[in-house]
Amino acid sequence: MIVHEISLQTADLHLLLTVASDGPVLLAAAGVPGAPSIVSPLPFVDVYTATERKTRMSRSYAASSVGKRLRYVSHELSPGSLRLVQHDPATGLHVTSVFKAALGVSALRLHHVVENRGTGRIDLVAVPTAVLGLGEIGPAVGALDVTWGESEWIAEGRWQQRALSALAPSVDLAPTQPEGRAHFALTSHGSWSTGEVLPTGVVSDRESGAAIAWQVETSAAWHAEYGQVGSRAYLSLVGPADVEHHFVQPLDVGDSWQTVPVGLAFSADGRDGAFAALTGYRRWSRSTGPADALLPVVYNDYMNTLMGDPTTEKLTPLIDAAAAAGAEYFCIDAGWHTELGDTAAWSAIGDWVEVPGRFSDGLLGVVGQIRDRGMVPGLWLEPESVGVRARVAETLPDEAFFMRFGERVRDQDRFQLDFRHPAARAHLDDRIDALVADYAIGYFKLDYNVNPGPGTDSATAGAGAGLLDHTRAYRDWLVAVQARHPHVLFENCAAGAMRMDYSLLAISHLQSTSDQPDYLRYAPIAAAAPASILPEQCANWVYPAAGLDAEQTAFTLVNGLAGRLYLTGFLGDLSATQAALVADAVRLSKKWRHWMAASTPSWPLGLPGWHDDVLAIRLTVGGESLFAVWNRGADAATVRLPEGETTAELLFPGFAEAPQGDLELPPGPAARLYLLR
Repeated sequence: MIVHEISLQTADLHLLLTVASDGPVLLAAAGVPGAPSIVSPLPFVDVYTATERKTRMSRSYAASSVGKRLRYVSHELSPGSLRLVQHDPATGLHVTSVFKAALGVSALRLHHVVENRGTGRIDLVAVPTAVLGLGEIGPAVGALDVTWGESEWIAEGRWQQRALSALAPSVDLAPTQPEGRAHFALTSHGSWSTGEVLPTGVVSDRESGAAIAWQVETSAAWHAEYGQVGSRAYLSLVGPADVEHHFVQPLDVGDSWQTVPVGLAFSADGRDGAFAALTGYRRWSRSTGPADALLPVVYNDYMNTLMGDPTTEKLTPLIDAAAAAGAEYFCIDAGWHTELGDTAAWSAIGDWVEVPGRFSDGLLGVVGQIRDRGMVPGLWLEPESVGVRARVAETLPDEAFFMRFGERVRDQDRFQLDFRHPAARAHLDDRIDALVADYAIGYFKLDYNVNPGPGTDSATAGAGAGLLDHTRAYRDWLVAVQARHPHVLFENCAAGAMRMDYSLLAISHLQSTSDQPDYLRYAPIAAAAPASILPEQCANWVYPAAGLDAEQTAFTLVNGLAGRLYLTGFLGDLSATQAALVADAVRLSKKWRHWMAASTPSWPLGLPGWHDDVLAIRLTVGGESLFAVWNRGADAATVRLPEGETTAELLFPGFAEAPQGDLELPPGPAARLYLLR
């Protein structure tokens, strides 16, 4: 029996919960005020313990035994937020759910705090942050589409879309009334949160236009699934779990534990509307201070250029050419810290001190050249890794590293630092502070090229819990570093984009979108990246090279102009025509960068397919849109103006013909950037 309703209402968001006398609180509806809700009534809190999972057998993370016993205790409403407490009388567990509405957008953040008020220890093995009902099985669910992203090193952001009914087939449960077992799951493995699948997705209704976008905000392990519980479809969003990630969190009496946050964004305008709302939510969630106000153009010496072997002689012409092209920051990438070559260097990283012999006039000399040319110097670091040959590998205690079964975890001749340990944090604090003070470093590219498995079992009951606590400690460390150095930029990177989650992106300035070395294959990555990353954070590499013709050079530059243009390459070797194209692209990037930081993405041709010939992304502010279009096919291509757009102005490249109605692209490779009104 429904006792009363609880409503969280803002100008942009409506959230309705119903309290029953004989069951847990239901999340009954959520979405844009006055528009249909894609969310339907279902208990939204579930708790799984080591000794109690479900009353009926299934593989799902919905309808747990503890979740079914939860009962309303109290709630507190304040402007834009709701705190609701439930308890389980059998275990003594109390769950406080915290909803926080995003300002100016139809979105919210949700997390739970689980507290043990029982009489003995309870071991949590999974606590979903959000369980959302998606409607009764039948025609309503048959109209739902699921959009999800697959990812891999140098093949990031491959988006898919299918009907929910095809992914998690509905079944008639009436004869025995078990919980549904069929489900469609997305699960991360190891310490790359985006190394296989993306912690972001959309559910959209083809008939009503209602849609919800979600993201799980953790750099540790996570799990998402669509399935059936009883007669209802559901979406469950989970942090680390025992079965999938070796997770267990003991709670002694009086202890509490917080789930990973989840962001939910709502739209009445379908999938792209949900991505637009999620974009607004991401901007609301960021906290990065003044460092990135300029949104500077960065040159980095690694990809397709020095590849981890910088020297004074090699860097000098790159510095001159980058400055001439208009770069504002110059980052010296891997190799600056060792005299060894790229392969052997991995075993020696971690000390982060200059070694004799790498630079003829020392690192200070190179940094001085960068500053003399009017640019801010940057350095590459991999802060969580320590090579087996590094001095710090011997001086730090074992407890400062990931451990499994009493031994240090070793991956690709590197150990993984555990940022829960004060010695690990103190080592990096010392090195960051010294590099800023002694070399005036104003930019750090923070990389992460290892995946040491499910985590660490040192000082924890499960490796998955160790990984989660490490990632939370690493995030706290990065926040503290930025507080000490508010004018230093920090790039998030992990073998390209293997850790592009909004636990880190909320506190980082930009994100490397890939390590893909082929400019043709980079196009679908660049076109898809704003589904995962804010456009102004999408650091898309551009690879102008002397062997490319004008169309090919323009193609790689449009990759960059679709987000945050990220320069590299031997720019001094380019022809006059190519150099002019690079300078023009840099000029455009600077002109539009603050406009882009207010834009929302959409995909009039559909989310880009990995093998698609024709790709496009539109970035919109008010009545104007930047429209990037690529043709990788052997034939010319015609792209119609997106619905609602009436005029198109060619922005780049300057040698292309101005549009006269529909957009005409020559045989590939060819790319264009237009301004639509």
